Amino acid sequence: MTIRKSYASLLVADMAAGEAWYTKLLGRGPDHRPMPTLLHWELSDQGGLMLSSSEEIAGHGMFFLYVEDLAAERRRLGDAGIALGDDIEGDYSTLAQVRDPDGNLVTLASPPARPFPPA
Repeated sequence: MTIRKSYASLLVADMAAGEAWYTKLLGRGPDHRPMPTLLHWELSDQGGLMLSSSEEIAGHGMFFLYVEDLAAERRRLGDAGIALGDDIEGDYSTLAQVRDPDGNLVTLASPPARPFPPA
């Protein structure tokens, strides 16, 4: 299998409300509107985020983001009205979580402090 790109796909009840919330979270609006029930954010050359109001496209889920500076993102999101939960110290990263208005779990993580062990 040759994978060119992957997307997290999350279900939202209200596209306008979902777009507004994720625009605050990501600091910018979506890149594409392929159809009325689907929005795309291109987050890197390898992947992105899709929001959909169609259960045929998305299900409730989790969105995990490594960020350069977790403390800076906590401040930026707080200013935008999104309150992250307390820091969770992990073996490799510090995590902070929040649920979007539809109950999808969003986790922000500091870059891993060391390489992951091989599988």
